[in-house]
Amino acid sequence: MGRVSPLQARVCGHSAPVLDVKWDPFNDLRIASCSEDCTVKVWDIPPNGLKDNLTAPSKDLSTHSRRVSIIEWHPTARDLLLSSAYDCSVLVWRLDSAETPVCVINTHSELVLCLSFNADGSLLATACKDKKIRIIEPRTGRVLQVCVCVCEDLSEPLLEEDLDGGSGVIFPFYDADTHMLYLAGKGDGNIRYYAVSAVKPYVQFLSEYRSACPQRGLGVMPKRGLNTSACEIFRFYRLLAVRDLLEPLSFCVPRRSEGFHEDIYPMTAANEPAMTADEWLMGQNKGPLLMSLRPAAEVLDTCLSEPETPANQNAERPPDIIADLQDWTEDDTQSHNWTSSRFSLNRSEARVPETEVRGQRSKVVTFCV
Repeated sequence: MGRVSPLQARVCGHSAPVLDVKWDPFNDLRIASCSEDCTVKVWDIPPNGLKDNLTAPSKDLSTHSRRVSIIEWHPTARDLLLSSAYDCSVLVWRLDSAETPVCVINTHSELVLCLSFNADGSLLATACKDKKIRIIEPRTGRVLQVCVCVCEDLSEPLLEEDLDGGSGVIFPFYDADTHMLYLAGKGDGNIRYYAVSAVKPYVQFLSEYRSACPQRGLGVMPKRGLNTSACEIFRFYRLLAVRDLLEPLSFCVPRRSEGFHEDIYPMTAANEPAMTADEWLMGQNKGPLLMSLRPAAEVLDTCLSEPETPANQNAERPPDIIADLQDWTEDDTQSHNWTSSRFSLNRSEARVPETEVRGQRSKVVTFCV
């Protein structure tokens, strides 16, 4: 998106480098940030944007004793935020009450590298530097040895795959709507993408986006911000290490028809909470409220929480955008000289129209099926 003017108003209340930033999934004007200054701060952005530097947070959470590296919002309940720090603790914060954590999880002996909720927020998965993945009940901090279904065994992995010889941390991004997994490496410019299934081989490598510009971090556009007319199914924002640029990168499925394609745009999580923090803390579990990405469609079709079918059980393959995995190819959009062209019947010539974003061309990866 180009360089930012030095006069641009900023959110600048931390006293040390910021390590993570997350938008509230239910409030487009609220963000949370964490920093090496050992704090988590919540910021309310004015509806018309920042005119002056914002230095006063609406919440200042300072229980951690070492720098805070990860924050995560609850996927279905309002005003719930998790944070993880170098003190090996994971804290659950309730933002509509006192600035003290409602749960302290001290089950890790080393640094937590990644954490994620399941779809209804009833379970928390953490990946730790001790090379262990833990499934945790986030209300109590209790580590579960077996997941919700007793037949689901986490003692052995279903599939192992060697990625490359790089030493950088891998950022995983899973799209539950299209059943695709994106793996991006910190410090390199590559993004691998896979199809995930409930039956063997469980994970199928599709292709890889490659760039000579390494990325320091990535953000993801919510589904309601995608360009459905161009069949865009995923969009990254890559923070480039070399030029200090924020580069949009779109993943699109080429379609000749300009209509809405329900097969690649199923009902997706809406920007409305399914319950309050009180209800979640009292033990309720609710799946996310769903919305259609069809233009002018109404929100809110409740998704009830149901146990997921274990991956090692006989289950039908969920519908997705892939007709034949062997035919998936990658175009040349990662070329520095790439320009857009019209769709073509020829698979090798299929392209997606480019979009202008504040002077920086949006790069596009095209899926061919």
